[in-house]
Amino acid sequence: MNVLVCVKRVPTTGGRITLTPDEQDIDTRFSGWTVSPHEECAVEEAVRLVEARGGSSTVLTLGPAAAEEQLRDALAVGVDEAVLLETDGSEWDPQETAAAIAGAVSSLEAERGPFDLLLFGNEAADTADHQVGIRVAHALGRPCAAGAKALELRDGTAVVRREAPGGGWEVLEAPMPAVVTVKEGINLPRYPSVPGRIRAKKKEIRRLAPERAGARLRKRRLVLPPEREQRAEVLGHGPEAAPKVVEVLRGLGLVP
Repeated sequence: MNVLVCVKRVPTTGGRITLTPDEQDIDTRFSGWTVSPHEECAVEEAVRLVEARGGSSTVLTLGPAAAEEQLRDALAVGVDEAVLLETDGSEWDPQETAAAIAGAVSSLEAERGPFDLLLFGNEAADTADHQVGIRVAHALGRPCAAGAKALELRDGTAVVRREAPGGGWEVLEAPMPAVVTVKEGINLPRYPSVPGRIRAKKKEIRRLAPERAGARLRKRRLVLPPEREQRAEVLGHGPEAAPKVVEVLRGLGLVP
């Protein structure tokens, strides 16, 4: 079982998001970097599959040299190898990204044989474009199942369960080699151990120079959504506030 999992370096935006003056990027001067929860689950799924079936797992990302940190995080939880498609740090649109990943997959497979499974997060945490995994599958001519909340392998077939509109589940079957995009909740990602981090620091990260196809999408500018107004009202101080609290709870239908 040979599994490739793709991740993306994205800013950690737990606080208020601000844009650069030219409105082209998120201001990350005071932010950390991570991968999205969907991709953390994809990494965990790759490690579990190889632990259960044998074989090898590889993590790949397209990004600047600093994205080595996210690759080493994946190595620390059990992924075997890492590949960095190194760029100058500028943003690549989904079409360019997918073309570069598909080209890298073809090159890697020419060396070591086909990957049985390509795993992606359902969408990146920053752009939420939901496109890259599907575009890679199309470029490679492989079946793709998106939005997986459960994944099982049976006799050369990837069986995917995903949530259906209105409740219930859809079950998809894709012959391998296949591409699957997973959603947060498919598993509970493990934390890297100290020995795992030590091993990850010693592992070599393979660097490839991706060719950038001509972009057909053009980003004009980023726009922040309007902030939701919040209002606080002091109902009183001490025991005299109790009747007003009960009145509010009755208005909400929480008490008779």
